[in-house]
Amino acid sequence: MTDRAHDAVVVETPGEPPAVRRREPPSPRSGEVTIRVSAAPIAPLDLLCATGRSYFGVPATPYVPGVQGVGTVEQGTADIPAGTTVWFATSAGMAPGDGSMRAVAIAPERDVVRLPGSADPALVAALGLSGVAAWMSLTWRGQVNAGEQVLVLGAGGVVGQAAVQLARTLGARRVLAAARSAGARDRARRLDPDALVEIDDADDVETLAARIRDACDGPLDLVVDPLYGIPCAAALSVLRPHGRLVNLGGSAGELAPITSSMLRGQSLQVLGYTNNELTPDQRRDALLHVVDEASAGRLHVAHEVVPMAQATDAWRRQSSGQAAGRIVLTPEEDVETR
Repeated sequence: MTDRAHDAVVVETPGEPPAVRRREPPSPRSGEVTIRVSAAPIAPLDLLCATGRSYFGVPATPYVPGVQGVGTVEQGTADIPAGTTVWFATSAGMAPGDGSMRAVAIAPERDVVRLPGSADPALVAALGLSGVAAWMSLTWRGQVNAGEQVLVLGAGGVVGQAAVQLARTLGARRVLAAARSAGARDRARRLDPDALVEIDDADDVETLAARIRDACDGPLDLVVDPLYGIPCAAALSVLRPHGRLVNLGGSAGELAPITSSMLRGQSLQVLGYTNNELTPDQRRDALLHVVDEASAGRLHVAHEVVPMAQATDAWRRQSSGQAAGRIVLTPEEDVETR
């Protein structure tokens, strides 16, 4: 009898790094597509769910993580036939379950996007939903206009790196990048922003606001904010009247010292964003915009390709901030930082 089992990354204990185990491939149900995985990123949501402290609660274990990936369709449909290269989201994006960190995965057909032949699977996987968030924060929520000055907080992360580059291609007059750690600032600096702002965890609002103001050349129109906390409040205090801030994360803190007078006095717009609000069509169109920019050489994010067999160590490095960028797991045996 042929052994159908394949390697998979398996979370066995919440809060502990996963192990690599042999698992039977999942069986597709009606409306699902079977995909041979070529690249699966270790995304922030994967790390959060595995802690057992996410809004999903403590996950039932063991389970295969991975909210998204890139691969080739093995068992498809009339619209997405076998042999098609695709990006896909899994049901693990709604609750921990059968994710993308395995040799063969399944995904609902509505969550599968055909990719052009020019797409780099590892880069598309590294960008994925983070690239979608950057694009939609700038366009759908932030309504960026050509000639505006844009500040990207958390510019060393994948969302931030993408937002810096996409703001430029969307016609921003100046793009400022702000980052917290030395590694994040190095990644942001490689994007050649018009100004680089250091964020120190010891900063108060006034100190950081002065640093942002000094980096600006004229009015600050739009802020993309994956951080919240002190950086959010500081950026708001520099925004021009009727300026916009789009918040899509809270990695610097769940609370921000924002005063009513600051918001009212400048008639500021504070807008929330989550990928969960997108329709499948919106997400597909945004992803394809991101892929087009990447294929044209205008969009790149730091990422590291690691064999799936080394997933336990890769998970530890990604969760501790020691990785060179977003880690992308692949069944192949090549390792490369890009």
